[in-house]
Amino acid sequence: MATDPLPREELIEQVYFFRTYRERLAQNLPAQEILETIREEILATTRMPFAIDFLYDEIKLHGKISTGMERLSHYFRPFQTCVMSAAEEDKARFDLPIALQILEREAEYLSGEPKPAGLFIFQFECISRNRIGYEAGLTAISEDPFFSQDWREWVKMVKRSLGSRDFADFVYLYSEFALGEHRRQQRDENATFDRPLLFDVQEGRIAKANRSNEPLYMFAALQRHLNYPIVPRSKSKSDESPFPPALEARLTRIEKRIQLIEMEQKNSVDLSEFYEKPTNFGEETSP
Repeated sequence: MATDPLPREELIEQVYFFRTYRERLAQNLPAQEILETIREEILATTRMPFAIDFLYDEIKLHGKISTGMERLSHYFRPFQTCVMSAAEEDKARFDLPIALQILEREAEYLSGEPKPAGLFIFQFECISRNRIGYEAGLTAISEDPFFSQDWREWVKMVKRSLGSRDFADFVYLYSEFALGEHRRQQRDENATFDRPLLFDVQEGRIAKANRSNEPLYMFAALQRHLNYPIVPRSKSKSDESPFPPALEARLTRIEKRIQLIEMEQKNSVDLSEFYEKPTNFGEETSP
């Protein structure tokens, strides 16, 4: 199996970079200022400060960091660049904070004890949920240095065949669970497939149970049973207020005042909610 070219300390600093960048963007700080301050916080023995310097120059020049990530292909993964590029498009289909959270969670998973199957499922679900584009997304995944040659060829096959076959079939047919069923049917313990087995028994079992189902159900089951990383999700529009928090609070106060004025005009003002509740001092007892 191919291994990730970055050591663990680099991945840990990437996690910190993506998380801090996202949190400070939420505070409406300028991107250039954020990059300047984060650079001083990153471990100096890693290559991350040099990467931030390059991204700082790139954002001053082009207003994006994805172009800098693309040029630093020896440091940033193809999937990372693909996600950031999709988020920074003029007509982006998903938010930059979600893209940064995706990259943070991916780097966090890789800094632990990652499996190729877990990484692929996470990346594929990211593509599915955020409409990054299967063509660009799967191409980036197939170029990921973490995957072996068998994995890369399989991802290319999925890209060519996606839509003509249920996605769960791709997982099931390339699993040890499928081989076990094949051996039982053939009554031959030495029977083999002419294709690589990329998924374990439990992954294949979950995939078979979710054939003809929505792929998101399979992703959720893999997360529950195998502790695969959970893909960040955008909040639904119904859960979000169309106004900033400060304006939302002000509108709430104005609404209450209007309600009081209407009640006063109807001579039905109820001020009980503003009364201070009396303190219970307890009953007097006779000596």
